[in-house]
Amino acid sequence: MLFSCLVLLVSSCSSSSDVTGNKEPQNSQYTYLGLGDSYTIGESVDVSERWSVQLAKRLNDKGYKVTDPKIIAKTGWTTGNLLTAMNTELEVKKYDLVSVLIGVNNQYQGRSIEEYEQDLNTIFTKAIAHSAKGKEGVFVVSTPDYGATPFGAANAENIGKEIDEFNTVLKRVSEDFGLAYYNITPISKLAKEDSSLVANDGLHPSGEMYKLWVDEFIDKIALKIDQNSDK
Repeated sequence: MLFSCLVLLVSSCSSSSDVTGNKEPQNSQYTYLGLGDSYTIGESVDVSERWSVQLAKRLNDKGYKVTDPKIIAKTGWTTGNLLTAMNTELEVKKYDLVSVLIGVNNQYQGRSIEEYEQDLNTIFTKAIAHSAKGKEGVFVVSTPDYGATPFGAANAENIGKEIDEFNTVLKRVSEDFGLAYYNITPISKLAKEDSSLVANDGLHPSGEMYKLWVDEFIDKIALKIDQNSDK
């Protein structure tokens, strides 16, 4: 997420109770594609602390051999930027897991909900086309509420309201496509009371916050792999 104060510097859910224990290690590897913006690329945290990287590592710890994620994401990207990158950077290859987390910069830049919904339809169509299991291999993560951070504190109420509006569209379109939707927005609000959940830039999540996100959906994704696996 690239906001005005950073522009000059930079550019110049279903229950998890069914999952118990770890999967037996296998020789095959699962591939993972992460699509998004600053939250997926992990602005202001180490590569190892990105939520997508943490997810892959923890799936490996459970016995699922997941490769390092291919990430198509950049700080400041809107849905339009992501679509452009998908058109130029995605190969014919299909992935076992595909994640989508996009929208905060649409909200920040004052872009319309209608444009967001239209772009989501295209993004999800392309994501499914690059999923080895179609819609079953794709999952969507909600946009966090940056109003809970020091950066957004002065306008927290309005930010939270608008993020909720964008997430309402994100959830509805995800459901229209039959995609798993994981709501981490309530977790993101914990940053208001816990500074350790915010990166040093005062805006983006810390590695510890990303860990809480992964805690929320890792067992659901492991179950998804089991249900869709032929490896």
